Amino acid sequence: MISLWQAHASFAMIIFLVLPAFGLPRTSRIALLAALLAASFIPLGGLSLAAYLRSYIDDLAITSMVFMAWGCLRRLDLLPPARGKTSVLILFAAMALVLYPATLGMSDLDPYRFGYSPRPLLIFIAALTLGLFYLRNGLAVVMLASATLAFIAGIKPSQNYWDYLIDPLLGLYCCVALLMLAMRWAYRRAIERRGAMGDVPKSV
Repeated sequence: MISLWQAHASFAMIIFLVLPAFGLPRTSRIALLAALLAASFIPLGGLSLAAYLRSYIDDLAITSMVFMAWGCLRRLDLLPPARGKTSVLILFAAMALVLYPATLGMSDLDPYRFGYSPRPLLIFIAALTLGLFYLRNGLAVVMLASATLAFIAGIKPSQNYWDYLIDPLLGLYCCVALLMLAMRWAYRRAIERRGAMGDVPKSV
């Protein structure tokens, strides 16, 4: 049952975050999100739209659900900007780069199997969460803590801790977002250097 409702919530939040804001007032944006949730139940070829999307992206990690919920609340102007969003991108991009190349056979070490007996991984994530709490990175703390609590409660069909922590969609998003940030930084640096060189007086 949790997977079914997760699929409907994922459908509504993904489309809501992808669509432009159109300058709509808050009440209209809330209505749009509710309409997308209702649309997720529309049948298509014997499956609801949410189930159809789920057949392509599978069940998302708990961290993805929290991250998208934060994004939706931000678009509804119900939350202030998160502190340390870049560190969130780095953290989950690193997780994806550690996990997925290895599961594709690019490494002799398979970290995914550690998710079935995750005591060391749980200890590491707990220490990481405490460190992020000390740094006041609330978004990362909520994402990691929610994933851990959901795993302990067993709310997903999977028995692997990794499936609560990371999924390909979140990993891809974080990697692409970091690449875009790096390109913007490099572009700004190039503009600044060009401007600095233009300010240098030419010798006679």
